[in-house]
Amino acid sequence: MLEKLTLRDFRCFDSVQVDVHPETTVFTGKNGQGKTSLIEAACVLLRLQSPRTSSRDEWVRFGAQAAVVEGKWNGSVLRCAQSAKARRLAVDGGVCTRSADYLSASGVVVWMDHADMNMLRAGAEHRRRYLDFTGSQLYPGYLTALRAYERALRGRNYALKKDAVIAWRQADAFARVMSEHARVLREHRAALIDLLRPFVTEHHAALSGVGESASVSYACGQSGDDLFEELISRRGDEERTRSTACGVHRDDILLTLNERDAGSFASEGQQRTLALAMKLAQAKVLHQVRGQAPLLLVDDVFGELDRHRRRALMAGMPQGTQKMITTTHLDWLEEGSLSGQVYEVDAGKVRGGA
Repeated sequence: MLEKLTLRDFRCFDSVQVDVHPETTVFTGKNGQGKTSLIEAACVLLRLQSPRTSSRDEWVRFGAQAAVVEGKWNGSVLRCAQSAKARRLAVDGGVCTRSADYLSASGVVVWMDHADMNMLRAGAEHRRRYLDFTGSQLYPGYLTALRAYERALRGRNYALKKDAVIAWRQADAFARVMSEHARVLREHRAALIDLLRPFVTEHHAALSGVGESASVSYACGQSGDDLFEELISRRGDEERTRSTACGVHRDDILLTLNERDAGSFASEGQQRTLALAMKLAQAKVLHQVRGQAPLLLVDDVFGELDRHRRRALMAGMPQGTQKMITTTHLDWLEEGSLSGQVYEVDAGKVRGGA
């Protein structure tokens, strides 16, 4: 459980400290005041990554040298300091030289926002990002395999492009590295989809309330078990395209509604419901496998839902889930529905807590 959250020179905040309620903490205010940055900081604190950007230097307030996020999680004090060039991590004052040591003391997170619709509307990279964020919190070797695979893929694609005649010996060396790590990622992603499937079906039915059937399946970006051998067989394709023809970097999740492709045939409301079901399933799987309820970070979602979906969303969250919610207004809150505290955020300042 997150008890306190302290930010220094993070995004628009010069210095702020928030007491986080054990159940629900709501940040309300106009757009562009810093609400989302507060829950982004909680994600950075626990997972060392942001759902908003892959550039860590964007966390640093303009004109400052470094951004610092600190918080108390299950009795341990976590601290992440990020400058333009370096990151320093500490747990209870002790410096962590490896991110894995830091993450072993932190918790699991589910992030929900309007961009979740991209899992239905946009390309496969958004669905892979969902898999990677979940998988890295479930499987100890996942992130290591993913980073190693991505480095080898970049090297191989460069080798395929740089010369008029491809240096296949160099490309094959990268392919062997990719094949080793692809096997780990395939196994974890397939297992993860199997865990998610029943929860997606269950939560979509509860959220929609109209008897629709949703499902998910894993579409691997390679056809066989041995990526190296498959790439050898695809040399003709790669000579034409000058890019790696197959591999887990082309993985996808197939999302269906009533056995039809949800991205193509579902309405906007149906897509929104399925995206919510995917996030509730993510929370349930993290809770089931890790044995702890995730911190649920919800960015301006409840105000866009009807009463039935709001209630179904709240009911679908794992028992004991701590929630941090942003919203531009509180009109959607039903009397007695919130056990927690509300803060008002205005121009990088936080007031309230009642």
